[in-house]
Amino acid sequence: MAVSHPRTPSTGPSHTRVARVISKVPEITIFFWVIKILATTVGETAADFLNETLKLGLTNTTYVMTALLIVALVCQFRAPRYVPGVYWSTVVIISVVGTLITDKLVDDLGVALQTTTIAFSIALAVTFAVWYASEKTLSIHSVYTAKREAFYWAAILFTFALGTASGDYLAERLNLGYGRSALLFAALIGVVATAWKYFRLNPVLAFWAAYILTRPLGASLGDEMSQKRADGGIGLGTVGTTFLFLGTILAVVVYLSITRKDQVVLEEPVAA
Repeated sequence: MAVSHPRTPSTGPSHTRVARVISKVPEITIFFWVIKILATTVGETAADFLNETLKLGLTNTTYVMTALLIVALVCQFRAPRYVPGVYWSTVVIISVVGTLITDKLVDDLGVALQTTTIAFSIALAVTFAVWYASEKTLSIHSVYTAKREAFYWAAILFTFALGTASGDYLAERLNLGYGRSALLFAALIGVVATAWKYFRLNPVLAFWAAYILTRPLGASLGDEMSQKRADGGIGLGTVGTTFLFLGTILAVVVYLSITRKDQVVLEEPVAA
């Protein structure tokens, strides 16, 4: 789903002028959605790999990944523009942290998946409400200030935590299984895309709806591929699934870094 953004005309009233501003996020192309789904899958499998395979435990894994996320966010905020390697590294790491937050609440603290799903839905809704009240827009094409970028990454974190909770709730608590859960979320994304393309669904609403739904889709795919066959999965394991998807993400990011196909330069009216 490619969401177009408005271009400000280069001519206008004499008391205004147009400034060129550099977006801190990529253009919404097919590459964006491919990497996003791959990153969400890595978020699920990498968390399991660090926690279970390497036996770091949920607490230590959470500490390590949170520290890495802080470093990644510092690099992202300091970057003067969208840099594919920095941006997508942040997305991958925040996807792992979002998964760990949900797993920590559910596995260590005993919070029900239904409760975490509701709680993160509310947290995401509040983030959007405060963001809109402050900036009068939720468009990612307006993310070129530190304040808007802070709202953006807060929303991203909650979408990942919510996606993990809702995906696990459907697959495990409601016994849909990983494969059927993935098909359900894929179908919902298809509904959103159809509503945007043919029925004029607001593009900003369509983007965030699809973005939220890709998280449980990726989480379900990750579980389906990594879990043992006896548990309803394909049996690739967390190691194989994680490195397969990380390698694919790396290849696409290198391609985008070279071609700059997803770079965005905006035009913004400012007072003369």
